[in-house]
Amino acid sequence: MNDEIQTLATTVVYENKWMRLKEDKIRRSSGHQGVYSVVEKPDFVVILAVQDGYVHLVEQYRYPIKKRCWELPQGAWEENPDADHALLAAGELKEETGLIAKKMRYLGDQYLAYGFCNQMYHIYLATELTFTEIDLDPEEEGLITKKVTLTEFEEMILSGEIKDASTVNAYGLAKLKGVL
Repeated sequence: MNDEIQTLATTVVYENKWMRLKEDKIRRSSGHQGVYSVVEKPDFVVILAVQDGYVHLVEQYRYPIKKRCWELPQGAWEENPDADHALLAAGELKEETGLIAKKMRYLGDQYLAYGFCNQMYHIYLATELTFTEIDLDPEEEGLITKKVTLTEFEEMILSGEIKDASTVNAYGLAKLKGVL
């Protein structure tokens, strides 16, 4: 089966430093034409920082859902979207939690929502942690951190207190790979 879709024209509908929304006029392999909207965002990292049976979490206000949410440290460098994701992971971990990891193990990458977005995230396991100082970006105002036991973390996922898909996925991947 030929699943190729030809892009006939692209219009950028909206763009800022964090994202671009484009609308593509397409032709499917059957010949039928249509429109496809795509959100383009830079890749990001998710860091599972674990030490002595504890997981380090951050909580921040997430404007789209109007709630404060617990999640693993994560982020992107919009001003440098092609940055090495290992450096990005180390930078985001220090920025959001003040932690520096002696060991960073790459666990893999996943797409956030490839039905409408091209954004991928890279998952790291950070261990042998030391604390320095937190250095938040202005967009992270109000971010707080805490560490919870692995059991408490799993309970937060099961109870729905943690609903961030990349956080849950990162933990699941680490468990499946046998690194936790």
